Amino acid sequence: MDVGSTDQLFVHPSVICRELSGETVLLNLESGVYYGLDAVGTRIWQLILQGCTIANVCDTMIKEYDVERDVLHADVMRLVGELREQGIVTPRERLQA
Repeated sequence: MDVGSTDQLFVHPSVICRELSGETVLLNLESGVYYGLDAVGTRIWQLILQGCTIANVCDTMIKEYDVERDVLHADVMRLVGELREQGIVTPRERLQA
Protein backbone atom coordinates (compact mmCIF):
# COMPACT_ATOMS: atom_id res chain seq x y z
CA MET A 1 0.00 0.00 0.00
CA ASP A 2 1.41 3.35 -1.02
CA VAL A 3 1.07 6.26 1.36
CA GLY A 4 -1.02 9.15 0.07
CA SER A 5 -1.46 12.73 1.22
CA THR A 6 -4.74 11.94 2.99
CA ASP A 7 -3.30 9.05 5.01
CA GLN A 8 -2.70 9.20 8.73
CA LEU A 9 0.21 7.22 10.10
CA PHE A 10 0.19 4.87 13.04
CA VAL A 11 3.30 4.50 15.18
CA HIS A 12 4.17 0.85 15.81
CA PRO A 13 3.41 -0.02 19.46
CA SER A 14 6.97 -1.20 20.10
CA VAL A 15 8.47 2.19 19.16
CA ILE A 16 9.67 4.52 21.88
CA CYS A 17 10.91 8.04 21.29
CA ARG A 18 12.81 10.67 23.21
CA GLU A 19 13.32 14.28 22.25
CA LEU A 20 16.64 15.79 23.27
CA SER A 21 17.68 19.35 22.44
CA GLY A 22 15.26 19.63 19.50
CA GLU A 23 16.20 16.29 17.99
CA THR A 24 14.42 12.96 18.40
CA VAL A 25 15.65 9.43 18.84
CA LEU A 26 13.30 6.60 17.83
CA LEU A 27 13.81 2.99 18.82
CA ASN A 28 11.77 0.02 17.66
CA LEU A 29 12.14 -2.37 20.59
CA GLU A 30 10.84 -5.28 18.53
CA SER A 31 13.33 -4.99 15.68
CA GLY A 32 16.13 -3.15 17.45
CA VAL A 33 16.07 -0.43 14.79
CA TYR A 34 17.31 2.96 16.01
CA TYR A 35 16.54 6.12 14.04
CA GLY A 36 17.55 9.73 14.66
CA LEU A 37 15.67 12.83 13.53
CA ASP A 38 17.03 16.35 13.17
CA ALA A 39 14.95 19.41 14.11
CA VAL A 40 12.85 19.35 10.91
CA GLY A 41 12.31 15.59 11.16
CA THR A 42 11.32 16.07 14.78
CA ARG A 43 8.65 18.59 13.74
CA ILE A 44 7.28 16.10 11.20
CA TRP A 45 7.30 13.41 13.92
CA GLN A 46 5.41 15.68 16.34
CA LEU A 47 2.70 16.29 13.74
CA ILE A 48 2.45 12.56 12.98
CA LEU A 49 1.99 11.89 16.69
CA GLN A 50 -0.83 14.46 16.74
CA GLY A 51 -2.67 12.37 14.14
CA CYS A 52 -2.12 14.74 11.22
CA THR A 53 -2.46 13.42 7.70
CA ILE A 54 0.52 13.89 5.43
CA ALA A 55 -1.33 16.80 3.80
CA ASN A 56 -1.87 18.38 7.24
CA VAL A 57 1.80 17.93 8.07
CA CYS A 58 2.74 19.76 4.87
CA ASP A 59 0.12 22.50 5.40
CA THR A 60 1.41 23.17 8.91
CA MET A 61 5.07 23.10 7.98
CA ILE A 62 4.68 25.34 4.93
CA LYS A 63 3.58 28.06 7.38
CA GLU A 64 6.55 27.42 9.66
CA TYR A 65 9.41 27.01 7.17
CA ASP A 66 10.57 28.98 4.15
CA VAL A 67 10.41 26.18 1.58
CA GLU A 68 8.64 25.42 -1.69
CA ARG A 69 5.61 23.15 -1.24
CA ASP A 70 6.90 20.56 -3.74
CA VAL A 71 10.26 20.34 -1.98
CA LEU A 72 8.58 20.05 1.42
CA HIS A 73 6.17 17.36 0.23
CA ALA A 74 9.02 15.35 -1.29
CA ASP A 75 11.04 15.61 1.93
CA VAL A 76 8.07 14.56 4.09
CA MET A 77 7.33 11.61 1.81
CA ARG A 78 11.01 10.56 1.85
CA LEU A 79 11.07 10.58 5.66
CA VAL A 80 7.76 8.72 5.87
CA GLY A 81 9.12 6.13 3.43
CA GLU A 82 12.23 5.64 5.56
CA LEU A 83 10.15 5.32 8.75
CA ARG A 84 7.91 2.76 7.05
CA GLU A 85 10.91 0.74 5.86
CA GLN A 86 12.21 0.63 9.43
CA GLY A 87 8.84 -0.54 10.79
CA ILE A 88 8.38 2.63 12.82
CA VAL A 89 5.14 3.81 11.18
CA THR A 90 2.48 2.33 8.95
CA PRO A 91 -0.55 3.85 7.22
CA ARG A 92 -3.53 3.72 9.58
CA GLU A 93 -5.71 1.95 6.96
CA ARG A 94 -3.27 -0.96 6.83
CA LEU A 95 -3.89 -1.77 10.49
CA GLN A 96 -7.66 -1.92 9.99
CA ALA A 97 -7.53 -4.21 6.93
